[in-house]
Amino acid sequence: MAWSKLKQQLESFLSPALHGRVEYLSTSYRYLPDKAGLCYMAADKKKVFNMSDSLIRWYQTELEIKNDSDIQIPISNDEIEAVRKDTKGSVPEDRLKVIARSRKISEHAKELMSAQASLSKSNFSVIATKFLSTSIEESIESNDILLNILALVDRRVGKKRILNMTEKMKLKHPIVQYFFELRLRTL
Repeated sequence: MAWSKLKQQLESFLSPALHGRVEYLSTSYRYLPDKAGLCYMAADKKKVFNMSDSLIRWYQTELEIKNDSDIQIPISNDEIEAVRKDTKGSVPEDRLKVIARSRKISEHAKELMSAQASLSKSNFSVIATKFLSTSIEESIESNDILLNILALVDRRVGKKRILNMTEKMKLKHPIVQYFFELRLRTL
């Protein structure tokens, strides 16, 4: 699909509150046919979704994710009980939560690194075309960062659904959280 048609379709799905605030932009290389162009998203006239010069933090290692104080990992009682069962009750009560958080953040770090790796190899146009042909629920639940972002700025995602996603968004990549916050501010 040609970029102009793809851009037009993506913009037709934008939430009315985000029209003029979120833009889809593309550059191409006319004299280098073997070099793919770059596609990126801008919010409030700032390029925020571009792998090379993003305003959002891109993690280099899992350890960076684990040590990032901005990441808040909610721990449920079921997860604490699982640790208690695994340790056969030999660990003090205050350490159970620490162990459960450590396990969950390790799992979360692996998921984020995997999502970043697949994003850097993906083509914006391919993922955007996939977004246009899949359900909004599938895009929201996906581990693909770009699908999450496109779903968050979509007009089919209403106020109630956005507000119900607050806890789930804490576990998403910072760029997804950025677009979630942008959408929250427009409600």
